[in-house]
Amino acid sequence: MTGWLQESNGFHWGFGAAAIGMAIGLVIYALGRNKLPEEAHRVPNALPSAQRSRYGLIFLGIAVVIAVLLMTGVVNPGNLAKSMAYAAIVASVIYFTLIFRSKKVTPFERKRVVAFIPLYIASAAFWALFQQQFTFIAVYSEEKLDRNLFGWEMPAAWVQSINPVFIIVFAGVMAALWTKLGPKQPGSPIKFAAGLFVMGLAFLAFIPLSGAGKTPLLALVGILFLFTLAELFLSPIGLSVSTKLAPKAFHTQMVALFFLSVSLGTALAGILAGLYNPDNELPYFLGVGGTAVVIAAALAAGSPAIKKLMGGVR
Repeated sequence: MTGWLQESNGFHWGFGAAAIGMAIGLVIYALGRNKLPEEAHRVPNALPSAQRSRYGLIFLGIAVVIAVLLMTGVVNPGNLAKSMAYAAIVASVIYFTLIFRSKKVTPFERKRVVAFIPLYIASAAFWALFQQQFTFIAVYSEEKLDRNLFGWEMPAAWVQSINPVFIIVFAGVMAALWTKLGPKQPGSPIKFAAGLFVMGLAFLAFIPLSGAGKTPLLALVGILFLFTLAELFLSPIGLSVSTKLAPKAFHTQMVALFFLSVSLGTALAGILAGLYNPDNELPYFLGVGGTAVVIAAALAAGSPAIKKLMGGVR
């Protein structure tokens, strides 16, 4: 819907529709949150009231620093992606350091956090490719894709709807598959490796399509199916395993670390997209796709050691 509104009425309409949709979701949550189970309302490691003002001042200081960086032009549209990548890395290092140094974390829990580090790296690499749907692939759809369907040209923005449709269709299939396999299903490190491997294959699949001429729509649909399959291997598993590997006192922080890997990957997607050259596509597809496959292979090879550190978590 947002793509159609943008094409027909402009960006304000598209963004406005998205804002309305998010507002509706927030209202539904606000009206229904009291029906959540009791454990959803319980905070296992709540911040003491005496420290709330301290952390409030810290966050206020960070906001002031960000505002100054933006107003002085130190952070600007030209270096925004790199700035966000650096910020995500620094925040992740701080979180990992706080968790490792905390006296509330047992040696057993600390090993599990160590096991999460390669998964964090793999997740960041995955999202660096996946989020290029909104950078490189958006440009590719506009300039190189044959969007003609029986005399009607599909708007380029509609390409962004292909992945969500596949998610709706196949999310239940993947969930049923893992349920069917039960204890025989692969562990989380192998699922991460599979997701990153398929993501690499998706970019390598662009190689036969590189060069002059338009890319058939069906070919891009097939590639975006690989995007979806890769996402279903990694994204829900990442959320699940981050909570399972989390120390008892740091459940929220571990989930935050997973989303920081998404943030880092998204920033890297913007940086990588800037390297794409439509006049010389082969090095880009080979480099990006090949790197993902190599990281996936390394993660799969290290899977036994990672599983040992995970202490029974699958």
